[in-house]
Amino acid sequence: MPSERVGDGFWQPDWPVPANVGVLLTDRSGGGSAAPYVGLNLALHVGDDAQTVAANRERLQTRLGTVKVQWLEQVHGTKVATAAADGAVRTADAAVTRDTNLACAVMTADCLPVLLCDQGGTVVAAAHAGWRGLVDGVIANTVASMAVPATQITAFLGPAISQAHFEVGIEVVEAVFALATTNAEVQAVAKAVTPGARALHFYLDLYAVARVQLAGLGITSVYGGEHCTYGDARFFSYRRQKVTGRQASLIWLQA
Repeated sequence: MPSERVGDGFWQPDWPVPANVGVLLTDRSGGGSAAPYVGLNLALHVGDDAQTVAANRERLQTRLGTVKVQWLEQVHGTKVATAAADGAVRTADAAVTRDTNLACAVMTADCLPVLLCDQGGTVVAAAHAGWRGLVDGVIANTVASMAVPATQITAFLGPAISQAHFEVGIEVVEAVFALATTNAEVQAVAKAVTPGARALHFYLDLYAVARVQLAGLGITSVYGGEHCTYGDARFFSYRRQKVTGRQASLIWLQA
């Protein structure tokens, strides 16, 4: 069952999480940004008017109520920040928290947002996983930062570019295959790669690669993966439109 749209610009993932865990996805609808960022752009680093972005973030804040957001300066790395309600923007590509009313958030426009929580509802995390982050280990770092057995963790894969639209060079495919440590993982990665339209290029399934990595860590409760940012114009997509905004995927513990 796909995620449910619960308002102009907001989605509720179809993901069975503990009752005290809140989750929200955004799209590009309903915000005040003008072209080429039309809609609910939440990113300050893409060239949009700062006051407009602030108003868009305030719209999100109104939706969240008393839940504060840990915004990140994402650099396609693997650092995991401990979220805090001090209003500071932290340079990292993932965030984790055990505090209540504090949302871990990542912004994307084709890269894969990975939301995580434990089945006891004691810790949540969010990771920004493009192909570089996947190859370098951002998911493993995020899971480790949660400090709970991986078998107790459930994951949601948010809106990202689908395999049909994500053509990469052979060096990316080689880097992904290098991560496989078992025959089963090699076979799973092989299914995530199909020939591209250009020589020495391939279509890569980010969702499948993330599932392989999560399974390798012991996480088999994985949901999501049904929205393509490139093919669905309701979402921002960097490959579809180079100058564009960013949507957010958020997770928090309810007070």
